[in-house]
Amino acid sequence: MERTLYVINPNSTQAVTDAFDAGLAPLRVAGGPRIECLTLREGPPGIQTQMDVENVTLPMVRLVQDLDRRHGDAAAGYVIACFSDPGLHAVREATSKPVLGISECGILTAMTLGLRVGVIAILRQSIPRHGRMFGAMGVQGRIAAELPLGLGVVELSDAARTRDRLAEVGRALRDSHQADVLVLGCAGMASYRAWLQEEVGLPVVEPTQAAVGMALGRILLDSAAR
Repeated sequence: MERTLYVINPNSTQAVTDAFDAGLAPLRVAGGPRIECLTLREGPPGIQTQMDVENVTLPMVRLVQDLDRRHGDAAAGYVIACFSDPGLHAVREATSKPVLGISECGILTAMTLGLRVGVIAILRQSIPRHGRMFGAMGVQGRIAAELPLGLGVVELSDAARTRDRLAEVGRALRDSHQADVLVLGCAGMASYRAWLQEEVGLPVVEPTQAAVGMALGRILLDSAAR
């Protein structure tokens, strides 16, 4: 039985799904679980407010329950590919399969690569929401700072503008806040990870890659124990 890890974009912007789908190519290995990326059609263009987070929670639950019903044990796990981890705990209640959020996994991965974690948000209004999440995780003492690009989800498709802002914000986190590892605070920036790492000379974590890597490990260990 081929097992599938479902990576779900809670916003309705297909370009975001396509971006992290491409970024997961190195994790698609022969003999490993299949990785399928899905877009939540009911979602807003971007998860940019707390209201957006709340509004996608029940649609996410229904989607995961439907995948469980249709695929049974072949649905091996789920990754919520939005840096606000919307619906994470509700979805965990709705399925017995592993459910990972990219924010949680991205921060935990960064903490294995450096002491002071710098987070690159897309919008300033996202920062208090992320801060509440870091507080709930108990990791605020490891967050050097979070700074915004000032670009919306859809605007990330402007590669030249996004690179300029990523370099500027990455250097500010490194030089003004002494961050020694960076986390990209959005699922749509996978194509910039290696470039930014070279540009600022620090490890850079792409959180969807981090979450999928963790999920695959859990699925493979579970399969080996059967």
